[in-house]
Amino acid sequence: MGTGIILGEDNLARPLWAATDPMLRNYYDTEWGMPVRDEHGVFERLSLEAFQAGLSWATILRKRENFREAFAGFDPEVIERFGEAKVEELLGNAGIIRNRAKILATIKNAKATVALREDGGLAEFIWSFRPASTPAPQIFEDIPTMSPESTAMSKALKKRGFAFVGPTTMFALMEALGIVDTHLLDSHRRGTSGIWPA
Repeated sequence: MGTGIILGEDNLARPLWAATDPMLRNYYDTEWGMPVRDEHGVFERLSLEAFQAGLSWATILRKRENFREAFAGFDPEVIERFGEAKVEELLGNAGIIRNRAKILATIKNAKATVALREDGGLAEFIWSFRPASTPAPQIFEDIPTMSPESTAMSKALKKRGFAFVGPTTMFALMEALGIVDTHLLDSHRRGTSGIWPA
């Protein structure tokens, strides 16, 4: 049985999803799973994960610069003031995902992020759900799509006024931020975050 790992022309082992597309490979090699601990970085990834729900990550990554431009560089203080006219403008922007519910959720989440500053801030809140151990997947099918921690985080964020933060989306966020390491054991990236040993 194959592990789902492919050895690239650079002799680096990557999962199938990151093996061929240069954009995805670069994201996998340099960004995915590396620790993000600042409010801006966490809020941007939280927002993009919400937009990704039901879509491929490649779709979001290709539009990331458009999202940054449309959403004021993911500055929560600017986004929380977006009104109906701005929502209509965003719904007409072909460079992003034009989904009213997700756009409204981003505005709601910006307000909730600003409010959370009174209680330690978004990044600290998200990182407080770091588990005691991380998965050790040998093959792609071993990687979970949610965890007790992502379920607890989802519930806690909803209580704080966040939307589009289901347990599966929050597990994907935990992976992206380095809170868990779900790199396959044979991947060249396994254990490179400095958070979890190889």
